[in-house]
Amino acid sequence: MDLILWRHAEAVVERSDLDDLERPLTPKGERQAQRIAEWLNQRLAHSTRILVSPALRCQQTARCLGRPFKTVAALAPNQDAQALLKAARWPDGSEPVLVVGHQPTLGFTAALLLAELMQPWAVKKGAVWWLRNRDREGSAQVVLQAMQSPDCL
Repeated sequence: MDLILWRHAEAVVERSDLDDLERPLTPKGERQAQRIAEWLNQRLAHSTRILVSPALRCQQTARCLGRPFKTVAALAPNQDAQALLKAARWPDGSEPVLVVGHQPTLGFTAALLLAELMQPWAVKKGAVWWLRNRDREGSAQVVLQAMQSPDCL
């Protein structure tokens, strides 16, 4: 199973007059999301399930793909890695899953799967971490297939 973690692109800074879930992407964030979406669309299987946080910045990031997606409350800001993995059906799902979400949840998820540690690894705004679960000689392994930042495209 493939699990693709995509952090939302750059959003406007938090303000007291704007609910956190309503923060939109900046113009730079829109460009970041479009660049990564183009990269992803060249690589994603048609069967990929796309799960997105209800936050506006994640919704806008995901829309750049031009594919249907499902909004999942368990991916909202300040959720934990276990909630993300449950929503994605990791590691037992049969299709690839793309999650558009937030820090620190994405970093905790990557650390848990790759190093079996609960550490707040940094995932840059707009970046993708592509993880794959595979079986090697009867032992489950998690492999980092790719890591892509919008600044490198």
